[in-house]
Amino acid sequence: MTTRAPIQVLVVDDEPLIAEAHRAYTEKVEGFVVAGVAHTAREAMTRLRAHPVDLVLLDLNLPDKHGLEIARALRAAGSGTDVLAVTSNRDIAMIRSAVALGVTHYLLKPFTFAAFRDKLDRYAQYRRQLAESAEVAAQHEVDRVFATLRGAPPDTLPKGLDPKTFDLILTALRSVAPAGLSAAEVGTRTGTSRVTARRYLEHLADAGRVVRSPRYGGPGRPEVEYRPASGGTHGP
Repeated sequence: MTTRAPIQVLVVDDEPLIAEAHRAYTEKVEGFVVAGVAHTAREAMTRLRAHPVDLVLLDLNLPDKHGLEIARALRAAGSGTDVLAVTSNRDIAMIRSAVALGVTHYLLKPFTFAAFRDKLDRYAQYRRQLAESAEVAAQHEVDRVFATLRGAPPDTLPKGLDPKTFDLILTALRSVAPAGLSAAEVGTRTGTSRVTARRYLEHLADAGRVVRSPRYGGPGRPEVEYRPASGGTHGP
């Protein structure tokens, strides 16, 4: 199996304690490594010119320049570095500007580690999907890449699927990652039936958030096992 290089991250926040917290959060997620920390826009741009990274965790309220000026400079330079805005700014115009500049995620402060980890997990999966092929064959493959990056809001669950049960099943999978569980095992861990667990697991698989694989060892047909699509979905 080919070992993928870790995703290099630059943390940018003017508050040293918050920057350190974001650095610690990032390094708790498998597959990510912090390449540096900056507290001003100037420091961030100096670091990026000297040592390009894959992803910038970007506070928008910096003392010398607005954080989006960093995103704008990256795009003007043709840089492929991605940006995850980490901010308390809730202004709609600001969010529109971030989207226009190709910001991949917009995470509002304060947030939990679980929410932070979910953004990085989705980003890592998005990068893997892009790396697997030079082009896509059909529209549904394009849709899958965008769905992986953006995620689906809870109210888009198919009819009959409950958000609380959905979260329980995700937690059960994350608790054993990178190993997998069968539908029956997920049902036992979550207090649901095997049939119910399978419905949620199949929805997750169709959304690209888990992968199916055969589990051999018993008589008859191999059992289907489900595991998180991202290697970095361990518990908090």
